[in-house]
Amino acid sequence: MTSITDALKAIATEERAQASAWFFKTGKGQYGEGDIFIGISNPDLRTICKKYNSLNFSELQDLLNSPIHEYRFAALIILVEQMKKAKSEDLRSKIYEFYLDNTHRINNWDLVDCSARDIVGLYLFDKDRSILYDMARTNHLWTQRIAIIATFYFINKKQFLDTLKISEILLTHKHDLIHKAVGWALREAWKKGANQQVEVFLEKNIGRIPRTALRYAIEKMTDEQKKYFMTLK
Repeated sequence: MTSITDALKAIATEERAQASAWFFKTGKGQYGEGDIFIGISNPDLRTICKKYNSLNFSELQDLLNSPIHEYRFAALIILVEQMKKAKSEDLRSKIYEFYLDNTHRINNWDLVDCSARDIVGLYLFDKDRSILYDMARTNHLWTQRIAIIATFYFINKKQFLDTLKISEILLTHKHDLIHKAVGWALREAWKKGANQQVEVFLEKNIGRIPRTALRYAIEKMTDEQKKYFMTLK
C-alpha cells in the first residue's frame, strides 16, 4: 500500500485539494462534512491505479479506511477493474460482498458513481435483485444512491423495470443528490429505448417527482415533450 499512497501523494496539489473540498461539500453541515482531499485529478488518479490493480483485499481495505478521499476512490477504481476481470463466480461474489461491507466508506456521490454500476449492478445482473429495494428503503443517503446507480448496468442491457421501481421508491427523498440520480437514471433508460415506459412513469408520478429529477429525466426529449411535462408539473 505504501507504493500507491506515495505515488498519489507525489502528484497531489494544495490548490486542487481546496477546490475539491469546496466542490464535494466538505463544510460543516454539508453532505461531505469532514472529508479530506489531498488534490489529485480524476484522470491522474486513474492512471496511477492501473499500476496497482493487483492489490489484495487487505490492502484495499487500508485504502478504504483512510480519511483521504482520493485513497478511497483509488480502492474503488481498482475493485471495479478486478470485478470486470474476475474469471470465477467465487471471486465476483467476494468482491461484491467486500464492497457491501464497506458501504459506510463509500460516502460521497463520486465514490458511488464510479463503482456501484460495475460492482453491484454487474454482480446482480443474473441474480435476485431484491437487495437493491432494501437498500433504496434505508435511511442512508449513499446506500440509497448505490441502489439506483447499480441499475445503470441493467439499463445498458436494455432492462428497465428495476430502474423504474427503485426510482418510484426514491421519488419522495429529500436530498438533491437522490433527485439528480433518479432523473439521470430515467434519462438514460429513455435514451436506451424505454421511451414509453419512462413517459408513462413521469405522467403517473408528475405530482411527486422533484423538479430537479424531472429536468434531468426529460433532458434529451424534444422541446415539445419537455414543455408538455413541465406544464404538467
